[in-house]
Amino acid sequence: MSNRKNKRKASGRKGETQRNTGVSAKKHLGQHFLTDTSVAARIAATLDPDGPTHVLEIGPGTGVLTNFLLERPIDLVAVELDKESVRYLEEVFSPRLAGQTSPHLSFRVVHADFLKLDLREVFPGKEFSVTGNFPYNISTQIVFRVLEHRQRIPEFCGMFQREVAQRICAGPGSKTYGILSVLTQAYYDAEYCFTVPPEVFDPPPKVASGVLHLRYRAGEEIDWDHNRLAHLVKTAFNQRRKTLRNSLKSLPVPDYLKEDAIFDRRPEQLTVREFTALSKRIWDDTI
Repeated sequence: MSNRKNKRKASGRKGETQRNTGVSAKKHLGQHFLTDTSVAARIAATLDPDGPTHVLEIGPGTGVLTNFLLERPIDLVAVELDKESVRYLEEVFSPRLAGQTSPHLSFRVVHADFLKLDLREVFPGKEFSVTGNFPYNISTQIVFRVLEHRQRIPEFCGMFQREVAQRICAGPGSKTYGILSVLTQAYYDAEYCFTVPPEVFDPPPKVASGVLHLRYRAGEEIDWDHNRLAHLVKTAFNQRRKTLRNSLKSLPVPDYLKEDAIFDRRPEQLTVREFTALSKRIWDDTI
């Protein structure tokens, strides 16, 4: 995890507050609407200005982040499950863009569940960035979906529950280092940008939030099988207090490999590189 210049806690001084939108937060959707515009501006600023001109926003809600994203010359698709929010977003932002003539600025709302959306159809054949104030109840699943399409998503940034954000960025030896840490860092450089307090949301969540920026390592040769790596990592951390020799008994580990000293270690002691190398050794030697 590297140190970004903007790595700091969000100021206790609030920016402007979004006016009343008439859209109510739904508990079953895990909605907590960000109301502080200064925080939204900082999240939008985490997007690389030289990154893809196609951007997918997940869970725009009342559009406080959307507003700042549309200050950029991008093609923006906002995926929202809540019908009330979809209606509000279309009423507010579609008229605003009606007079635009730039070929690199467009906006549309897709009424859908992101976890069920066919991402191949959103920006066909194009690379795109993913951002948003991610619903806490599906944020981990969002990460895993992004990993499935990682070669088309060079940039992934946005707001998570702080505990999840810290877990994504955690390193070996940390109590929070686990499945999410290893699988994300196998492909992305993860940076923790800043912390967001509960009081800038409506309704306020019971926990703090954290904003991350993930950058895909496109120039790096990836020569392991993702599904096998995921199987290895999940199997190891499902019994994280045991050594690999005991936790990986269900995997087809060659007998000679079991004598390697790495199997005397627990999963939280292995680096991401050691996991990817071990994945190759297990399955390359059994084919």
